[in-house]
Amino acid sequence: MDVDIWAWVGETQQQLSEAGNVGLAMALGDLPAQAYEGRYPQLDVMAPAIAQQAEALELPWLEFYARYWHLLGRVGDRAQGAVAIGDAEQLLSFAQREEVRDCPATPAAVEALALAWANADGPGYAAERLETLDAVIQDLQPANPAYTGLVTQYIAALIDAGRAGEAVTYAESAVERLRAADREASWELGAESARALLAAGRGEDALAALQAATDFPADDPVAKEHRDGVRRALILATLGRIAEAVDALPDLDVVGEHPRSWVEWTQAVAKLAGSSQITNTWQLGRVLRQWIDYFGMMGGYRARFELSLIAGELAIGRQGVWQARLLADLAQSAAAELRESAGVAERIAALRAAADATTEPPAPCPVEERVAYFDAADGHNADPERWTGWLAPRSGEDLETTRRHTTTLGFLGYPATGADIYWKLLVDSGDLAAADPEDVSTLSTLLVEARQDERLEQMAALLPHDTQYLALARLHSARERWPEALEAAEHAVAAGAGVEARRLLATAAQQLDDNAKGARALLEVIDEITEEDTWRMIVMATSSEDWDIVRKGTAKIGMPVKSTEGPIEEEMGLIRVILPAPDGGQRQILSIRTGPATARLALPQPRGMDYNAGDLVVFDPQLLEPVPDDPEEQQNFVPPFAAVRILRPGGYTSYFFDGAAPNEEDWAEFTEVMAERGWPMWVYSDENYTVTHPTGGEALPGVFGWVAVPPDVSATEVDALLDDATERWSHPLAWLDLAKEVDVEVERHERIVKEYGL
Repeated sequence: MDVDIWAWVGETQQQLSEAGNVGLAMALGDLPAQAYEGRYPQLDVMAPAIAQQAEALELPWLEFYARYWHLLGRVGDRAQGAVAIGDAEQLLSFAQREEVRDCPATPAAVEALALAWANADGPGYAAERLETLDAVIQDLQPANPAYTGLVTQYIAALIDAGRAGEAVTYAESAVERLRAADREASWELGAESARALLAAGRGEDALAALQAATDFPADDPVAKEHRDGVRRALILATLGRIAEAVDALPDLDVVGEHPRSWVEWTQAVAKLAGSSQITNTWQLGRVLRQWIDYFGMMGGYRARFELSLIAGELAIGRQGVWQARLLADLAQSAAAELRESAGVAERIAALRAAADATTEPPAPCPVEERVAYFDAADGHNADPERWTGWLAPRSGEDLETTRRHTTTLGFLGYPATGADIYWKLLVDSGDLAAADPEDVSTLSTLLVEARQDERLEQMAALLPHDTQYLALARLHSARERWPEALEAAEHAVAAGAGVEARRLLATAAQQLDDNAKGARALLEVIDEITEEDTWRMIVMATSSEDWDIVRKGTAKIGMPVKSTEGPIEEEMGLIRVILPAPDGGQRQILSIRTGPATARLALPQPRGMDYNAGDLVVFDPQLLEPVPDDPEEQQNFVPPFAAVRILRPGGYTSYFFDGAAPNEEDWAEFTEVMAERGWPMWVYSDENYTVTHPTGGEALPGVFGWVAVPPDVSATEVDALLDDATERWSHPLAWLDLAKEVDVEVERHERIVKEYGL
């Protein structure tokens, strides 16, 4: 994306705002930050919404812009592979349309497709990547902003094709071409040059190249630090400079949020695992197993294969023979998806051979005593990997052993293996109908975690009516199939399945906006439910305005409510209500708590928002931040809660004001006038906001904000009051939108806006 596209973005935002699409304009500028900063829940909602609106408004450049940033957020840091290839191909096809091809950002669609291919199987798609990238690069000058990203991907494709020497030469020529065009290489180009040198066996040169790239600007500045650390650690570890590599390696809690770096980080860890500075633990194995599953879901076949092998080698280092064998099976499964399989079979065979040659650690007791030893083990310090191996001999035969073994397998990331064992014991034996509900629940959980839906449905068909529908309700809830979950849970409740069935029913009903049904389901067992269940019942009853159920819930948790019937409208202090913003982010709005789960918004919001001051909101009473320990901080702490829904709109209308700030006396009088009328007013500017003196040109302290008025107040009344309240100010205040609405002194307000640079 170059300066032309950014200028276009700014112009488009202004045009959208002037046309009344304020929310769309706000969201437009935030998409790149959402992609780079990892705000993916926002990006996944906002980008498609913007693309859809752009299509409706017949703005193809805007549609491409939104679709591109959404795709980049997927194939970039999230490293999505096969699941994104179709969308990347569609974006490239869209970019080639007549009405889009002149957009200066369209070459980025080729880069996104190359990334998706690389994420799926870098070596397997190397030829396609080289051909597609070369066709575009040939028509680009180094001065083109798209050039650097495309040549970086070309170098990556050469490395994956096993042509590391060519990659080094190509990188050097690309840097020279950029220098001749008076352009600087990106950090990404420098880092990929370093990877090419490392692949070519030139580790010291790779380290020098990465160091030289340190001051280069990054295309993804947010990711630069941890990506640089991971690559630096891998190069240093390859060179045998262990202490330096350990120092450079980012912590797991840093890299754990960035799938793009997982394989390289794991490669570095594997080289450092034999040192005293890096501990090869079962916790590491559990994390790597989660990463393997992630790439399985995202179609990152090469990453899944590589991680399976490395995790297996690390498991061997911990004497985790059973795990190494399962990881070899996973690598075998991943290998079937690879387009390029040279050397794959040999690497899997080597892992299996290493597992066969490794001796498991001795058990602490005879096999018949291991359940007792397991139960007595320190849950904090015990090693679940070792216990999994020790419990295995009797798992599938002895029920108590099976329970512990399969649960531990699921905890470590192998639910399918645990499900196979449980299945043989419960289902294949023909004793499922008489099985303990705890065992049925455990098997259901393992099948859900293993994503073996058909198998769970097969099991459910063999169960009695109540447990059959309970198992199905668990499955549908886990897959967020809410109508099916509700139906199954209702069957389970009717058959007497117990409190869990009612929880599932309430969750599904809430998702389907049938709050009354969910609240009643929990009310019927109010003496058996937990405090968490009770609060959920209160929220659902509030949403359906069943105040009798709300009061029964507050009585159970011991929350005093003064009134005895009708809506609960009391002042219970200030809270912060968290609501969605048009840009996909969040807004914290100061509000007055009026009930156990209701609050009235106290601050005016800009036009175009879905909520405003005076709206009555249902919120989730679970605190989003802990109460501070410090007594002084507690006094100023305003608790934050997530909004659930708007219960009743207040009908308030907001009007914007802007201008030079008056003196303290005039401002105090202004705010008092607003307060007397009950018109919420809020200043959104800070102390850094200034306006320009119309004659002297010096900066003046400025102020802008919104005032909200109830539905019985006309725009004419607001205009008259603002005019009267500010007429003695030394500098005038502007409220241009309001003036246009009432058609009063529009030219004067336009002049103020222009003269003061508002």
